[in-house]
Amino acid sequence: MIYKILVTGSDGQLGYELKRLLSDNKNFELFFTNHKTLDITDEQAIRDFYNKYKPNFVINAAAYTAVDKAETEKEIALKVNVNGVRNLAKYSIDYNTIMIHISTDYVFDGNKSSPYIETDTPNPLGYYGYTKFMGENEMSKINPRGVIIRTSWLYSNHGNNFVKTIIKKSLDENQKLQVVYDQIGTPTYARDLAMCIYQMIQCFDFNNLEFFHFADEGVASWYDFAHAIIRIKNIDKCIYPIETDQINQLTMRPKYSVMNKSKIKSALNISIPHWYDSLKEMLGLFM
Repeated sequence: MIYKILVTGSDGQLGYELKRLLSDNKNFELFFTNHKTLDITDEQAIRDFYNKYKPNFVINAAAYTAVDKAETEKEIALKVNVNGVRNLAKYSIDYNTIMIHISTDYVFDGNKSSPYIETDTPNPLGYYGYTKFMGENEMSKINPRGVIIRTSWLYSNHGNNFVKTIIKKSLDENQKLQVVYDQIGTPTYARDLAMCIYQMIQCFDFNNLEFFHFADEGVASWYDFAHAIIRIKNIDKCIYPIETDQINQLTMRPKYSVMNKSKIKSALNISIPHWYDSLKEMLGLFM
């Protein structure tokens, strides 16, 4: 059987890795779109696409992800992260399309001291997290067959991300490198998440809408993450640990957003690499 798969947000980190991974499978007819070729906030455009191509799967990797800018660009964040999800979910119901939607650890407030499970109550601290939570709610209300996957601290060789920022700053002799040590979570290589989704498409029984958590294994602060980057790259640079209160951020981040991955590991019978090992793999490819 040939599966028709729509991947929105294909210019982003996850979309790029999905394109690289899925394109080798001859049983997939793939549609990779960005905001210019398919605007998920345009209901008519979504209706027309579903009517024309009738996809079996939609992987929604499109999102407004600028955490601080969301505080001043609320309308844009809401349109993409809420209205866009509603449009995809609505027509996924109409065309019996399985929907895989990507969400975030930032739906949580960080007040736990143990890893978050899927049934923990979200309480986002900022507008970005709020819109992602509302997007989850929209999909849950419409209730298409599919999954919502929360992930965290995504990075890859493609696009702009924390890893590339740290490398750039560490090579600037005039740049003092300060990184917060009091925000704890888990870095996630976008390629690992893409592989998880690929395995899910092939083997998971999509009967009901379910929540899953996926991140790489292990725990780190942003300081730990930055230190690992320059250590692996053999860059001679001192990193200064600072508290979140010492930097100018428009919105709060969760202090602790580690997520429990037991459910997805059991459902797919997969093992997940440690974040440090995946970072070494990514940096081995980084030019």
